[in-house]
Amino acid sequence: MKLSSRRLLRDMFDAAVNAAQPALCLPPHLPSPPKGRTCVIGAGKAGGAMARAVEDHWQGNLDGLVVTRYGHAVETSQIEIVEASHPVPDAAGSTAAARILEMAQKLGADDLALCLISGGGSALLSLPAPGLTLDDKQHVTNALLRSGANISEINCVRKHLSAIKGGRLAAACHPAPLLTLAISDVPGDDAAVIASGPTVPDPTTFAEAREVLAKYEIDAPKNVAKHLQAALEESPKPGDTRFASSEFRLIATPAASLEAAGRIATHAGYQVRMLGDALEGEASAMAREHAALAAECAPGTVLLSGGEATVIVRGDGRGGPNAEYALALARALKGRAGVWAMACDTDGIDGTEDNAGALIAPDTLVRALSVGEDAGARLENNDAYGFFTALGDLVMTGPTMTNVNDFRAIVVGADAYTKERY
Repeated sequence: MKLSSRRLLRDMFDAAVNAAQPALCLPPHLPSPPKGRTCVIGAGKAGGAMARAVEDHWQGNLDGLVVTRYGHAVETSQIEIVEASHPVPDAAGSTAAARILEMAQKLGADDLALCLISGGGSALLSLPAPGLTLDDKQHVTNALLRSGANISEINCVRKHLSAIKGGRLAAACHPAPLLTLAISDVPGDDAAVIASGPTVPDPTTFAEAREVLAKYEIDAPKNVAKHLQAALEESPKPGDTRFASSEFRLIATPAASLEAAGRIATHAGYQVRMLGDALEGEASAMAREHAALAAECAPGTVLLSGGEATVIVRGDGRGGPNAEYALALARALKGRAGVWAMACDTDGIDGTEDNAGALIAPDTLVRALSVGEDAGARLENNDAYGFFTALGDLVMTGPTMTNVNDFRAIVVGADAYTKERY
């Protein structure tokens, strides 16, 4: 019995998400208990699930605090889970970050700091540097998110407005040994960029942070401009002795998740073409490039890619980068026969919306016209959410409890996906 391209796309997405589930990927990396306390700290959208995985497999006592996004908490018995706002920080996240920093500062040489880091940690672990306010950070974060800046640029600024990110949490843990277990959601898996690198040396500078704001013409609050210009206390740099007893391990990556999705497609009889797990760029431009690649592919091909698309917000509509990519892809494909696609964020949240992303079919534009939808106007208004809502083609998963960034798949030709070959 043949299965649909819609089913193939969803099976590939589910495989990508499952490959990065903390319950599976975290336990093999747990260390032996120390002589003293084990304090579990951290932040990210996968934070709750990571904390649960630690509790389920740890031999001995634990304490600590992990902050995660609203709606992403799970039940734990020893590690406190606090929920906060993402992508724009709030007071709950700032208070939690201050508590985490205080816990780190109380650790001794016989203790162990076990830090759980995943995507979203930059906003969730938001403790303003001295002289700055939460309002200052919210203003700058909002402006950066709307500007089209990539995640490395955004986090460069965040680190230099923070009292805990950019290696400062590791410095606070010293002299206690520190092990960071991280799930990567950034192109290139750069430890200094994931959640703004709270436990690793920071190679960026105040000057680079100023350059980012200038590049995107962001009018920063006076406190922020003064802080960045003064550059009084740089983030800890490579070679700092406070990192001597610190170790960083990646336990899940975008590449591994794409490979899991690729295995589904291969078993279904498709040829898989990996476009890369670290693609960056404006969502609509990326979609046009991928539409051209799809047009060159023979039937029976799946194109897979990851990374992080961005959106330059010019309208007042709703929709994250994945839905915007899907809408732009549908327009670029112009109803090309046999081509289906899905673009989703693996955390289940596309930007600030409640959908993971969206799906397109060969008849997407035809169906849109039949219900009075103008794809071009929706795209111009950054309203991909409204467009796909009208068609019933939003992908809704709820929080997945992990995060390895964007998942994009284009299926060229549907005939190969059968139950017998799956």
